[in-house]
Amino acid sequence: MKKFNPRKLRYFANFLNILAKDLTSFYYKKLDKPFKVANKSKGKGYDPVTSSDKAFEKFIRAKIKKKFPTHEIIGEEFGHKKTSSNFVWIIDPIDGTRSYVIGNPTWSNLISLNYKGEPLLGLANFPKLKKFYYNVSNKAAYVVEKGKKRKLSINKKASIKNMRVSGAFHGWLSLAKQKKIPKVLKLMQFPCADALSYAHFCEGRIDVVIQCMNKIWDIHPLIPIIKASGGISSTWNNRSATLAGNVLISANRSIHKKMLKLLKPAL
Repeated sequence: MKKFNPRKLRYFANFLNILAKDLTSFYYKKLDKPFKVANKSKGKGYDPVTSSDKAFEKFIRAKIKKKFPTHEIIGEEFGHKKTSSNFVWIIDPIDGTRSYVIGNPTWSNLISLNYKGEPLLGLANFPKLKKFYYNVSNKAAYVVEKGKKRKLSINKKASIKNMRVSGAFHGWLSLAKQKKIPKVLKLMQFPCADALSYAHFCEGRIDVVIQCMNKIWDIHPLIPIIKASGGISSTWNNRSATLAGNVLISANRSIHKKMLKLLKPAL
């Protein structure tokens, strides 16, 4: 972060602020109608993609290309546009496609700006909820709702005794492994709703989020917002959350340490 002055970061954050509003407008003008659904999974399982996923990604890529033509782009649906730039935009056009398919409003557009592999800024835009979350530095993040901007902060009073835990394994953690972490299962008493759970964490509504098998576009856009809100992130084996996979988000180090210990038998 030392390589960037606040003005430079604010410039990029401003772009994300405007993009969030453009994405919501684009949805209501162009995509709020029947859509096509396909299954990307060639074997067993269900990995849906909709015509809206593709339309959103094309829209985002066009906005980035126009403003930052030399920057690299990685998107879930259209892959990797390689350049020599150290700046990389990571795109999940619709995080929570299953929710989108059934009309659950928790789906979002996720975008991050990375520099040399590290997420600097992130955006989580929720068109149906008409709100978005983004950070402007590593110490300041905001939620914008109904035209009002509110600074984000994790629950600083969270403790091991009163922590509120949200989690989802998305079908990736076997029953055998789940049986090894009964204390974790018992703690998971709050619903996990796509990226919205991470957003609620940043608002201090929940204190721990546990998820399995995140891809880089699922988690990179959220890491900067989580950090700027005061949260801690890592994989279940306590490596950088930028590696994606199984991810743990906690409100403080004592909770994080405790949860890592409880999750260890499932590794």
